[in-house]
Amino acid sequence: MGWKLTTFFVIVAVAIAVLFSGVLKTPPEPLEFQDNYWGRGAKPSPDTKQDENVYGIIVNVSDSALADLKNRLSNTRFFDALEDVQFQYGFRREYMIDLVTYWKTQYDWRKQEAYLNTLSHYKTNIEGIDLHFIHAKPKLKPGQTAKPLLIVHGWPGSVFEFYKMIPMLVDPTSHGGSEDDVFEVIAPSIPGYGFSEIPHKKGFDQIAAAQMFHKLMERLGFQKFYVQGGDWGAMITRNMAVLKPSVIKGLHTNMPTIEMGGAYAFYMMLGSVAPSLAGLTEADYKRLYPVSKKLLDTLQESGYFHLQASKPDTVGFALNDSPVGLAAYILEKFSTWTNPANRDLADGGLEKYYTKDELLTSVMMYWVTGTIPSSMRFYKEAFAGKALVAIGLPVTVPSGVVAFPHEIISHVPESFCYWGYPNLVHYTTMPTGGHFPAFEQPALLAEDIRAFARKVEALDTPEKGTQQ
Repeated sequence: MGWKLTTFFVIVAVAIAVLFSGVLKTPPEPLEFQDNYWGRGAKPSPDTKQDENVYGIIVNVSDSALADLKNRLSNTRFFDALEDVQFQYGFRREYMIDLVTYWKTQYDWRKQEAYLNTLSHYKTNIEGIDLHFIHAKPKLKPGQTAKPLLIVHGWPGSVFEFYKMIPMLVDPTSHGGSEDDVFEVIAPSIPGYGFSEIPHKKGFDQIAAAQMFHKLMERLGFQKFYVQGGDWGAMITRNMAVLKPSVIKGLHTNMPTIEMGGAYAFYMMLGSVAPSLAGLTEADYKRLYPVSKKLLDTLQESGYFHLQASKPDTVGFALNDSPVGLAAYILEKFSTWTNPANRDLADGGLEKYYTKDELLTSVMMYWVTGTIPSSMRFYKEAFAGKALVAIGLPVTVPSGVVAFPHEIISHVPESFCYWGYPNLVHYTTMPTGGHFPAFEQPALLAEDIRAFARKVEALDTPEKGTQQ
């Protein structure tokens, strides 16, 4: 009876795949560049000369803003907590009291500000708004070249989460790499996040961001470059590869986005009864099943998504007004998205991976810029246009995927990745790490980016003995 049951499930899976696959539905429209303008007021006429200069800037927050923060922290109104709970209900009251005390008495923003300014910051106006980015250039030896790499953060992250990883890419010989692994790194702040200007028109989504970042790289003079991202950064860089594949040398992602359609349903059903036929390893199987448990975990961690995808400005008022509320909202994600087991720890496991200074600076990137409401709008915009539909468009450029075991989305095995990344040339399963690998496991992510780029570069290297 065993083989009959297996055969039945395989037939059902195939039928579902045919029913819900792209064969029976209209494929997504190709992505094309749009005539966008996100600035205030009416779009300037084509005859108006636009400022396309790139300006160096220094991160500097006013004394009055820091005084206001300290006053708000001193007037925090805490609530009574349940007995015998850690992070199962959200951010733990006792740990927040400890964190706020540190924030008021020991945290030094000016010290963190000086650290931020150890990398070079710039702004340039694209499509009506000032786009902020970090540009880290390596010190090259004669005859040495660097590979241009655009890295993109997500929510609730910022360019700050790349600070430990960037030196590993720009100066690889000091961090376990070789002279051939040198990168020139560009890390933009998504508009509406951190030091980038907030879009003033509705509709700014992950496709619009991809288009803007293409224009940034063109303005900086890069004709071909690598891209890397996780979270929204994964979708943005994916869209960049679909929009203009001719300039993308390779796409590396730590959060692969594939269409959850018929093909995915087929592989999930087939894998549940015949893992090897679905290309699943034993480790893949353990990470994917039982599906009911994975679904429950997803529901438990996705409340923020529904809120931000529907009425982001409502909660935006609360978070933009209360630094403690903002810290709880953001850092709870750094706890459970790094490892869901952290829910059972008194400090949410936060200080196992990050220092208090790192955690609070991550919060300050939103607080001092007032960008938490605009960052959350990115979720609503994703559903308002065709950003999510575009996931159905395959990426044709050489692609690399690194899978961290505690990523918040369901594990995507290598065999599944080919549906969205048919030119997959690199896949790695990491032994540890979660949703913020550049922040938590920078050495692992940096080495995987280097390994991916070596494979892509080898694709362009003629084999020995071949005729030139």
